[in-house]
Amino acid sequence: MILRHLFIAAALVTLATGGVAGPVLAAQDVLVVAKAEDPPTADPAVEVSNNGYTLIFPTYERLVKYKGGTTDVEPEIADSWTIDPTNMIWTFKLASGHVFDDGSPVDAAAVKFTFDRLKKLAQGPADSFPTLKQVDVVDPSTVRFVLSAPFAPFLSTLAGSGASIINPKAMEHEVSGDGARAWLAEHSAGSGPYTISNWERNQQITLDRNKHYGGKPPSLKQVIFKIVREISSRRLQLENGDVDLIDQVPVDQAAAMKASKGVTIESNPSLYVVYLYLNCKRAPLSDPRVRQAISYAVDYKGIIEGILQGQGEQMRGAIPDGMWGHDSAGFQFSYDAAKAKQLLADAGATNLHLTYTYSQADPTWEPVGLALQASLADIGVTLDLKNVADTTKRELVAKDDFDIATGAWTPDYADPYIFMNIWYDPASMGAPGNRAFYENPKVTDLIHQAGKIVDQTKREQLYVDAQKIATADAPYVLLFQKNDIFARRSAVKGYVYNPMLIQVYNLGEMSKSE
Repeated sequence: MILRHLFIAAALVTLATGGVAGPVLAAQDVLVVAKAEDPPTADPAVEVSNNGYTLIFPTYERLVKYKGGTTDVEPEIADSWTIDPTNMIWTFKLASGHVFDDGSPVDAAAVKFTFDRLKKLAQGPADSFPTLKQVDVVDPSTVRFVLSAPFAPFLSTLAGSGASIINPKAMEHEVSGDGARAWLAEHSAGSGPYTISNWERNQQITLDRNKHYGGKPPSLKQVIFKIVREISSRRLQLENGDVDLIDQVPVDQAAAMKASKGVTIESNPSLYVVYLYLNCKRAPLSDPRVRQAISYAVDYKGIIEGILQGQGEQMRGAIPDGMWGHDSAGFQFSYDAAKAKQLLADAGATNLHLTYTYSQADPTWEPVGLALQASLADIGVTLDLKNVADTTKRELVAKDDFDIATGAWTPDYADPYIFMNIWYDPASMGAPGNRAFYENPKVTDLIHQAGKIVDQTKREQLYVDAQKIATADAPYVLLFQKNDIFARRSAVKGYVYNPMLIQVYNLGEMSKSE
């Protein structure tokens, strides 16, 4: 098996260097990851998918990073920071020793360049910094962020992909005023442990160690991402030892691989939630009693055990388990057909005929719809299933042209704001996030307060109070959090799962045994 891996590693190195064989790396020096598709881009200021984050996180550093497997943040490029009394001026002192992959130091000018470029491009990652007004260089190791209004999640947003610090020399590759977007789409200009050395679209991407990396040199000398579209092919290559790791494994495939020799299946609780939007602007769902009845008509346990095969947990409030602000003692709906019927009777709602709008973007949405259709029939509600393209579903939801529609959500940063202020603020109705078109002045006031102060203890209580009201109003059917499942060769060591970093691996700390 060792000789087989040596051959594979040598062949992949040859491919990565355009057919010219480089030094043959030992099997334990190369990690091969099979992915379903190419990331769209590796540009931190543009990319918004977990698939792209796979490349961005190991090739760049940020001012702060997630601490181990938690949603807390700790210093990375930043050494320390202070906040002024208005909560609008944040000053960061940079640590020494951080170096870009061309050997130039990471300084305050690079931080300013990164965020100026982010604001100028104004792509999806910029949405995480809605009140960022300007960034000033105080001195080479000090940078100041000035906000136009307090934004409580600001520190957490600095741990995200969009805040990856880019070498200003990347602009040498700018073409026709594109801000170097074309070049950064397939190259890296960061200070992380790895750098993108080769990208063959729809074939493979090669990362080599950053020889100027300021931290401890990684054990893995090279990481190769192979594009293998079919899950069955990815599974076979993993079982045969041709690849070391595959992610986003469906529950049925994970169950089938458990007996595979030399393969380890990891199933970790994630912050990926699946829920349903109930259109609060449209009768009869404008009546909270009807919405509550639907929430009581859902067989949560049956869905989790049957559809997810136990790989998940029922939600309890909008803030998921694993993120601060989650109310572990909060109210949770459970299946109760008798109560659902009584609520409908109290609301005077009879002969209800509703439509469930979904797409195939998440494989659980159709079976959830079928289960809901059956359980609603038991309480006298007819539910039609409407399968549309995902873009169509999003358009219908944006203009509130639906009764019940499907949703899935992963947080962009580790702060309850991304759930509470986006889901429940009437200013975010429609596409921005409040897709139930829900409004309750008490909830609005609580989340607005929580979005402006920095004190986490006070914010947490405000969010707990808001959840108590909002959950009872039932604008969403809070279904479940799905586990994140991936499979690896048992020889792969050192992986630390972080729920904020789906499809992201701490490659700098990982290793392989023979």
